[in-house]
Amino acid sequence: MNRRRSAAAAITVVCALAVLASPVMMNGAYAAPGPDPSPASSASAVAPPPVELPPGAASSPAPGSTTGPGKKSLEDIRKEIEALYQKAASATDAYNLAEEETKKQSAEVIELAEDIVSGQLRIDELKKRAGAAARAQYRGGGLPPEAQLVLVDDPRLFLDAVGRIQQGQKATHDLIAELSRAQEDLKTYTADASTQWQRLEAGRVKKEKAKKEITKQIAAAEKLEAGLEKEERARLARLESDAALKAQTAWLGSGALKDINRSSSERGKKAIAFATEQIGKPYVWGAEGPSSYDCSGLTSQAWAAAGRPIPRTSQEQWRLLPRIDIKDMRPGDLIIYHQDASHVGMYIGDGAIVHAPRPGRNVTLAGAGSMRILGVVRPDK
Repeated sequence: MNRRRSAAAAITVVCALAVLASPVMMNGAYAAPGPDPSPASSASAVAPPPVELPPGAASSPAPGSTTGPGKKSLEDIRKEIEALYQKAASATDAYNLAEEETKKQSAEVIELAEDIVSGQLRIDELKKRAGAAARAQYRGGGLPPEAQLVLVDDPRLFLDAVGRIQQGQKATHDLIAELSRAQEDLKTYTADASTQWQRLEAGRVKKEKAKKEITKQIAAAEKLEAGLEKEERARLARLESDAALKAQTAWLGSGALKDINRSSSERGKKAIAFATEQIGKPYVWGAEGPSSYDCSGLTSQAWAAAGRPIPRTSQEQWRLLPRIDIKDMRPGDLIIYHQDASHVGMYIGDGAIVHAPRPGRNVTLAGAGSMRILGVVRPDK
């Protein structure tokens, strides 16, 4: 808990300093930083006179660029890696959803198989009862009850026989009706089992397709990073940090978040406690603990620990959970990121989230506005 408080405090201080240093304060709701304002748009900005370079002189490369003709800049590489990991995140959501559907369909197939076995046993039992009735009639001389009734001389025995015949007819009718229902149920169970099995197989195909897409995108991103020199990788990490800080600064400066110290619910506190206890554990796609997590695995398990089960994937969390305005956000709420809702983090207050970022990273704290926000949902609304 001390580690979480220290990290949250560090984020708050950095963001506060960045906001104080920012010359522009924007009003209104802000989901993500827009393009940087052009220098020409400032009335007080005066363009310096052009500087003529001596023949043969070359200008210095811009920050984040690489030298060499036709070579991508580090900023281009950063954006490409980010896009690849976002594609991997979308595929991970598809995999997780297919996994959940497969689990559900497997359970339904097993339940239907048990129903089929029970139904067949019931039919066998009813057939035995029908056979016993037929054998009893045979032992009575093979005559139907009505014919035997004609041969009775004693009125009391006659009335008793009438009663037994009526009861027997009702029992036979009920037995036939029950046998028919059992046979129809068995047909239904068999048809449903066949349908569920087809869905189960389709879900498995979806899982394998998503798995291939995940590994493809992650491999492409890792290949890009592996192609960089050690010094370039360090510069790339600084570019990533700078981009996140720039987005966070703009978001806080926009006034989108009116109150960073709003209180969480009791369940929200439990969810935050669980999520922050996972800090330092690695991101693994498709994982939901206890040793590793993906983004929605972390948030779904945190809220399950708080006694409020929620959907497994970030896209389903966005689709099914109650939505609230960013300005009304409180600790414990879930922030959904990117246009396709492929990432999620838990807001913990002080303008920060706890989340599982991407492959190669660990569960950590980050600025809530450091990525493009799609919206906010509240599991315990």
